[in-house]
Parts: sequence; structure tokens; C-alpha cells
Amino acid sequence: MVLVLDVGNTNIVLGIYKNEKLMVNWRLATDDKRTADEYGIQVMDLFTNSDFHIKDIEGVIISSVVPNIMYSLEHMILKYFKLKPIIVGPGVKTGINIKYDNPREVGADRIVNAVAAHELYKKPLIIIDFGTATTFCAVTKEANYLGGTICPGIKISSDALFERAAKLPRVELVKTPTIICRNTVSSIQAGIAYGYAGQVDYIVTKMKQEMIDLGQEEPFVVATGGLAKFIKQESKSIDEINHILTLEGLRVIYEKNR
Repeated sequence: MVLVLDVGNTNIVLGIYKNEKLMVNWRLATDDKRTADEYGIQVMDLFTNSDFHIKDIEGVIISSVVPNIMYSLEHMILKYFKLKPIIVGPGVKTGINIKYDNPREVGADRIVNAVAAHELYKKPLIIIDFGTATTFCAVTKEANYLGGTICPGIKISSDALFERAAKLPRVELVKTPTIICRNTVSSIQAGIAYGYAGQVDYIVTKMKQEMIDLGQEEPFVVATGGLAKFIKQESKSIDEINHILTLEGLRVIYEKNR
């Protein structure tokens, strides 16, 4: 079995794969102040409570966009699993040809998502990841990573409104039945839900046209991340949601580098 870790700015998502099957997945808060032992205790508890055993893990792979946490995580894996993890980055085989001006600037999570989506769909793709930031990535049928767009995430946008506008409250992220609202809370909720869906649709429309101009077929749009379902309720652009896209990409990359 293989342990995969997707380290984001807000959460660390862990999964255990047996061959191509995801057996279990968990979510921890990202905290770069935790030590290797603190993370080790947390992970051991997760294993114990789910009836999995450390000795059954034959490999570990990590994708991270948080450099400050890597010392603790790598040492946790070495100490508790007695394994050297594969770290997604330069020198790791992905099968994706990155067309960025500087390929080292592309976040590991974006590369991993591109690997998974290409493996699953084998067609031109736009991949949207609704995380702390929202990323849009364009990948051709031939596995060329063309680049994309990065926007503030939904939670960041919502929190900024609360923190910078003295009279506006923090609100729950829900879609209102109408966009003309009669109270402040609903007005903010409508602005976030409909405004963000509109942003998604506009960016996807522009990206599709640019990819078609390059000779690609109309891209398939796949979304992942915790708020993908929330936005898909109103967005007209998202074809499919895959909540384990990043974990699938880590599994594929592990197989390419084992």
C-alpha cells in the first residue's frame, strides 16, 4: 500500500492506496509549527482508528505548496514509516510537458492535478482547483501543460470582506434563492456565490477559446477542492467534479517513479 499526502495552505489531505483503489482518506490542519513527532502521533492515531498498519505501507509520496512544513513531514515519514518519501518537484517523472516560462514556478498541486486529469480523461482539459487559492490550468490532449490563472479563493475573498469592512459580518457560504436580497447577510452570500460562479464561467470561456485557437478540441472542465460542489450549483462551465483528483495524481506519479 502507498501513503499519499497533499499538503495545502489550509489542510493536509492523506490517503492510502492499495493498487489503484483509495482505501481511506483523512484531512489534517496545516501547521508549520508542529514537529515531526506531533505529526507522527496524529498520523499514528488515524492509522489505529481505521485499522491500518504502518508496516503495510511500502511507499510514500508528498506534494506540497508549503515549504516550511516539509522538514517536519519528511522526518516524520523517515522516523515512523522508515521510508524515504518521493517529493513532487524537479527531477520527478510526471509525463506532463510544462510550457511555463519557468517550470519550477508551477505549484506541485497543479502538476499533480494535471497528471491525474490527463490519465483519467485523455482529452483537452481545464482543471479548476478550489483551494485556499483557486487555480485554473490548461492541459492539451498531448499532455502539454500550457499554464493558467490564479485567483483568490472563495474563503479568502469572504474573509477579506469581513476583515476590511467594519459593518459587514462574517457569513456562511450558501447560495441564496435570489440575487436581489433584502438584508446584509443574504446580500453578501449572493455576491460571493453568484459573483464567484460568474468569474469561473468567464475565465473558463476565455481559456476554452484560447485553447481552441491553438488547435485543440473544446476542453473538458473538471473541478476539485472543497468548494467545487458549492460553485457547480450555479456555474455553467464545470463538466465534472472529482474530489480525489490530487490524490489520484499522487498515486500515478508514485507508480511512474517507484
